[in-house]
Amino acid sequence: MKALSTFLLAVSTCGFTLSNASAQSTMLKAERDSLWAVWTNPAQADTDRLNAIKTIAWSGYQFSQPDSAFYYAQLQYDLATSKGLKKYMAVALNIQGNSFMHRGDYPKALAHYQRSLTIREEIGDRQGIASSLNNIGNIYYAQGDFPKALAHYQRSIKTKEETGDKSGASNTLNNIGAIYELQGDHTKALELYQRNLGIFAESGDKRGISISLNNIGGAYHAQGDYSKALDHHQRSLKISEEIGNKQGMSNSLGKLGTIYQDQNDYSKALGYFKRSLEIKEEVGDISGIAESYVAIGELKNKENSYRQALVWCAKCVKMAEELGYTDLHKQGSQCLYNAYKALGKGNEALVYLEKIGELDKQLSREETTKQLDRMEFQKVMLQDSIAKAEEARLVQETHQEEVRQTTRTRYVLIVAGSFFMLLAVGFYGRMRYVRKSRDIITKERDRSDNLLLNILPEEIAAELKEKGRADARDIELVSILFTDFKDFTEHSANMPATALVKELNHCFEAFDGIMTKYGIEKIKTIGDAYMAAGGLPVPTDGSAKNTVLAALEMQTFIRLRKAENAANGEPAFEMRVGIHTGPVVAGIVGVKKFQYDIWGDTVNTASRMESSGEVGQVNISETTYGHVKNEPGLMFTPRGKVQAKGKGEMEMYFVAVQAPPMEPFGTTRS
Repeated sequence: MKALSTFLLAVSTCGFTLSNASAQSTMLKAERDSLWAVWTNPAQADTDRLNAIKTIAWSGYQFSQPDSAFYYAQLQYDLATSKGLKKYMAVALNIQGNSFMHRGDYPKALAHYQRSLTIREEIGDRQGIASSLNNIGNIYYAQGDFPKALAHYQRSIKTKEETGDKSGASNTLNNIGAIYELQGDHTKALELYQRNLGIFAESGDKRGISISLNNIGGAYHAQGDYSKALDHHQRSLKISEEIGNKQGMSNSLGKLGTIYQDQNDYSKALGYFKRSLEIKEEVGDISGIAESYVAIGELKNKENSYRQALVWCAKCVKMAEELGYTDLHKQGSQCLYNAYKALGKGNEALVYLEKIGELDKQLSREETTKQLDRMEFQKVMLQDSIAKAEEARLVQETHQEEVRQTTRTRYVLIVAGSFFMLLAVGFYGRMRYVRKSRDIITKERDRSDNLLLNILPEEIAAELKEKGRADARDIELVSILFTDFKDFTEHSANMPATALVKELNHCFEAFDGIMTKYGIEKIKTIGDAYMAAGGLPVPTDGSAKNTVLAALEMQTFIRLRKAENAANGEPAFEMRVGIHTGPVVAGIVGVKKFQYDIWGDTVNTASRMESSGEVGQVNISETTYGHVKNEPGLMFTPRGKVQAKGKGEMEMYFVAVQAPPMEPFGTTRS
């Protein structure tokens, strides 16, 4: 599997024309706040709100914080879906695909791009179709399937040329240049890159200029012209820094490090590699992180720092093995083999030599499979052509015979047809009766199953249907979440009952959706309190993190709901949330109106986390903190020891999403 950072591929945007799209736009905090104010104002037109959140996702975060870009695009997708605005749905999916691509998660990126393409084809959005085709081509390129990549690029170029999108067609040509370079045709690649640089310079597209400069530098490097290569990469780095394109920055830094390594300036090379790694870790570029690990490891081997090389390359191998990156797995194994061999550790070196052989076979099998797939497709097409020709010949030969038979059989068919018509009428009546009965039974069974699943977790419902009972279980690691609305009693006294219940139901419906999104099990509501648990009924990795993320999204929803109600002059709730992690007993209570519930001290402690928290915050225990403290994207505020009713003093922490940097962000449509 080829990582996208090997070359800087041009990513097509939303299929929408942003204001002054061909020029560089810089998003300052004030601009971001202004767009956010439009988004959170329900009095604004739906399209204005969607354009605002789209611009925040794309221009503000796409190339610097892909996690945040995904989040804001999801807000766009949810509103567009509720309003039936399919064009905006496709845009949101495309942005989310980009966010996964920048993080190296190619399967998820491909799935989002294909969903976006399906919608765009359905509504006839040709500009959007071209963008999706380009981005799908990028994924196939990254996976080493160049025939599929080229096929999608060519379809994209054709569509862009038909719609007059000269800049977009140039982007895709840039990506084709990357394939030429990977195949060793640096002259052809350089020609395409330089042509694209002229087009981007003419339109003022700084991100496109940065990409072209980086790719030109790579071509010069491959030709051994280090001076020109350094000049182009440094110019690309400067532009990426100006516009806040962190992906471009990390790629330029890595390429500069490689050049200095080739010139035996190991100290300077290491500095560039580590700066590149820091940015990749910041934006969550998974494949890029593994590439940086092995680059630093190979550098340490060149410096004869073999024990340090072992550390870096082992990290690469572990990550590549977990993610299925065969190429990087082989590179890391080769690095480990070289280090162990230099240290005189023959047995360990032999292990990785054998691993390299296995990976070579795997890479060969993967390539063979692709070739066989292509041959099989061609074979099927050939067989289909032969079959159609044979079919045409048989039709011609039998046509005359059919004409002769028609006259003889006409009278027989009239008599037989009358008889079978009577039979058909009888069978049809019987069939309608059976089908109607079956549909009624199926509908009632589905209704019963859905009702059961609405009350119980799927695994517990299945056990109950199979055995007639569901046994209680001890579960060692569950994260319990409690919420409570501030001054609910005062609200209930001042609001009409119907309005109060309607607002409460609106909030709880949103919470239910959030629980589904993060795989959290809703336990119950008690008045205005909401209780849920992560890691039930089957413990899962990351349940503590998912519970915290769900709690943070719940608080975000409440803040947005308050702003929306305030704009309409209506009251709104504020909320406390608390989480604690530990063992529980889980099972079904009673035989009538039964309910899935949990018991144990963990539940009581979680309730204390909520009551000891503050409005607008997510308060977690020291135990939960221990499970999530190393999770990226979260930040924690220690509260010290806080008095909890019935528990004494307990260590507590406020958790929040890591605040975005305040420096300018920049992007252009490409």
